[in-house]
Amino acid sequence: MKLRALPAMPELRLEVVTGEDELDRVITWVVTTDLLDPGRYLGGGELVLSGLVWRSEPADSEVFVRALARAGVSALAAWDLATGTIPGDLVDACRRHRLPLFKVPEDVAFATVTEEVVRHLSGARAADLTAVLDRHRRLVAGMSEGAGLGAVLDLVGRDLGMRCWVLTATGRVVAGPPDAPDGAALARAFLTAPRLPHRPAGSDVSIFPVAEDTTSRVADWFVACEGDHADWPAERRALTTELAAIAALERARLDDRLSVEGRLAQELVRLVVSAAAADEIVPRLELAGLDPHARYVAVAAAGRGTLRPGELRTVLGEVMPVPRPVVGLLDDEAIALLPVAREGGPDVAAAIRQALGALAPGLAGAGIAVGVSDVVGAGELRGAVDEARYARRLASGRTDPVCVVRHDELATHVLLLATVPDDVRQMFQVRLLDPLRTYDEVHKADLIRTLETFLQNSGSWTRCAEQLHLHVNSVRYRIQRIQDLTGRDLARLEDRVDFFLALRLS
Repeated sequence: MKLRALPAMPELRLEVVTGEDELDRVITWVVTTDLLDPGRYLGGGELVLSGLVWRSEPADSEVFVRALARAGVSALAAWDLATGTIPGDLVDACRRHRLPLFKVPEDVAFATVTEEVVRHLSGARAADLTAVLDRHRRLVAGMSEGAGLGAVLDLVGRDLGMRCWVLTATGRVVAGPPDAPDGAALARAFLTAPRLPHRPAGSDVSIFPVAEDTTSRVADWFVACEGDHADWPAERRALTTELAAIAALERARLDDRLSVEGRLAQELVRLVVSAAAADEIVPRLELAGLDPHARYVAVAAAGRGTLRPGELRTVLGEVMPVPRPVVGLLDDEAIALLPVAREGGPDVAAAIRQALGALAPGLAGAGIAVGVSDVVGAGELRGAVDEARYARRLASGRTDPVCVVRHDELATHVLLLATVPDDVRQMFQVRLLDPLRTYDEVHKADLIRTLETFLQNSGSWTRCAEQLHLHVNSVRYRIQRIQDLTGRDLARLEDRVDFFLALRLS
């Protein structure tokens, strides 16, 4: 916006006092000040409004105007309400320093001037920026090489002074300027917000979904912009909508399901599952960018509820402890192959469990079950995938929103329990544990907890008593009561095993 637009704004009625030949200067912002030397608070290009409170003698005008000129402001708009005029010494100082001077009518408040000029500035900038963003969106939609979000976010920050970032639901920053806010905290706010856009309590950042109507939040990206969206003009809110649309296109562009790499990953997973020969699998590993001599971990995941297979694949790729893992879909199950650096590798299960735990608040009405295999060589990938899928089935039988089962659980009683029919499980629990639950409800005796602690300590009276903070005789009394109620003998290994299994089934 140029200075010559000011007199054309009928609601302001600003008059040019001096500086008619400088009206092509551009206004970048509006600042009101009554400091004698406000230079350190000015960045250049401002329209400065002043009520001349700083003026106590004519010489003050030279000090004030010189400070504005040195700061590079575009113009001064003033009025002295006390004297009802603009002093001649101020006019002379503005002429000497070639600073345009406007007279503000007595009945026009500085707040009105600020509001109208800022509204015009924001509208013009948003219109210009929207055109640039629209061109960029078409570039991204056309899969143009090198198109990305970073340049767009830099443009927003430079032209509007509003820093923005694009993040994933795990809090990973996809693009944005340095010194990003706490991604994990913003991700929690994004996942738990009752509605979007949303400004988290105590934060000066507003968050917007990227593809709210088509994507579950746990698989979505979001845009975080400095400021409270509730206070923004319509132009700036429209700008964030445009940013979200661009981020959605970039997110789709980076989804490799339709890329060469994505098709190779899908083909590799299907070959492994179909027990293809090593001479078929090894070339596919190399084409997928994997070392056929490396060690690998297989991961299987399935969603529950509203989480769709494509979204599950996205989530699994996001939470893997290696960048851009090989991930394919088998019906409703996602399979990932991860190269590990050494025997034993990273604790993949722990890393996945931690990353998925951060997504748990956004899994209302949904869930994710994951199985993780042992570390194997490239020639053993089929067995690793089978192991991961068995572990995933075991995880699917549990009720936690996020459940990750490691391969080592498959060699324990847990695998056997997972195959027990529901009616048999229920009958087994009722016979052994219901008498104890009923007694606990009536007498507050804590028999179930005592039984569990007793078994955890391998039948040691002393350790059980210490852990429960009871006298040994009290433990003996409770164990005897358990035996009386159930007709079992906890001195017998068979009965201890039955109780142990019943507790694990409950």
